[in-house]
Amino acid sequence: MRSSIFASYLLLILLALVYIYPFLISVAGSFKTDADSTANPLALIPETWSFAAYERLFTDVPLPRWAANSTMITIIVTLGRVFFDSLAGYALSRLQFRGRNFIFAALIAVMAVPGVVLLIPRFLILKELGLYDSYGGMIIPLLIDAAGIFIMRQFFESIPISVEEAARIDGAGVFRTFWTIVLPMARPAVVTLVILSFQGSWNEFSHFIVSRSDPDLNTLTTGVASLVSGQLGSGNQFPIVLASAMLMTIPVAVVFFIFQKRLMNTTEGAEKG
Repeated sequence: MRSSIFASYLLLILLALVYIYPFLISVAGSFKTDADSTANPLALIPETWSFAAYERLFTDVPLPRWAANSTMITIIVTLGRVFFDSLAGYALSRLQFRGRNFIFAALIAVMAVPGVVLLIPRFLILKELGLYDSYGGMIIPLLIDAAGIFIMRQFFESIPISVEEAARIDGAGVFRTFWTIVLPMARPAVVTLVILSFQGSWNEFSHFIVSRSDPDLNTLTTGVASLVSGQLGSGNQFPIVLASAMLMTIPVAVVFFIFQKRLMNTTEGAEKG
């Protein structure tokens, strides 16, 4: 029994190291010099600790502008997805109208299509609508997500209709019933959608490539990609790229840990009720 438990823990530790080791390399690489990162790219302890990469991010690179663009777009997209995906999920779950099943089937079909296939049509639509190279073109196509609608619809299906009938007897309309009764009961799904939307929009890359070309509209993802392509000149750019990647992970990690605790609490409350 003890040997099997020991073997299980050893296997878990090895698997954890497989996932953690690349992250540790990134952390260590961000504190290396260019020469050290070239000579010892996999070393976890730099020969000479240096903060030059982080300093260059605020002197040679317009990192604050990239971070401001990413923050604004992420907040708007996250709020928009929570609102519109919840409305669409509630409509597909509760409202009876012709073609509802067809729309839901089309939604599932869209989820099965690789996102890269939709990049060229999305680019052509943005050009025709005059939204290319604008914040609107970067934000509007991301406000609705098929996976988010699916998550909300499936959760609304698990809520008893009798809860809404009491609200309708009191004279509440469809939207008021949704907003004041059903949506608060769907907090676990809403929190999940917030986490996925924040992470997805913060790390979005392909859409921002086809929706803008103005350097002033760069987000953190496209800005870091430009560093990888050699924007700061020839030579090794590993430390500054890894330093920017480390700073990018902080907001996502903070949001995930905050809402993960909230998700666990709301789930427990729903089970007790």
